[in-house]
Amino acid sequence: MGITKTEIFTDQQNQVATFAKAFGHPARVAILQHLFKINACICGDLVEEIGLAQPTISQHLKELKNLGLIKGNIEGTSICYCIDKRSWTKMKAVMLQFLDQDITNENCC
Repeated sequence: MGITKTEIFTDQQNQVATFAKAFGHPARVAILQHLFKINACICGDLVEEIGLAQPTISQHLKELKNLGLIKGNIEGTSICYCIDKRSWTKMKAVMLQFLDQDITNENCC
């Protein structure tokens, strides 16, 4: 696999790319929507809700946790996941700034 050279891009460009990765798979979008709907979740519930295998759900949860959008607490033999409000707020600000750009040159192509 090649080197991504993320150091040549601005912090904002790297942040947008990192946060956009969360939405790069419909399963992660579905997981986030479900977590918002119930405001907490045990992984087993997600298997039933999303309809994917436990290892697949776990991989997506790991990715979302690594991105900082969710956090998990161990409760007995399960992990309870929820949206990390601070990270979600930061992600919204970064993405809104990026998405709020307007095209000013209408004579292109």
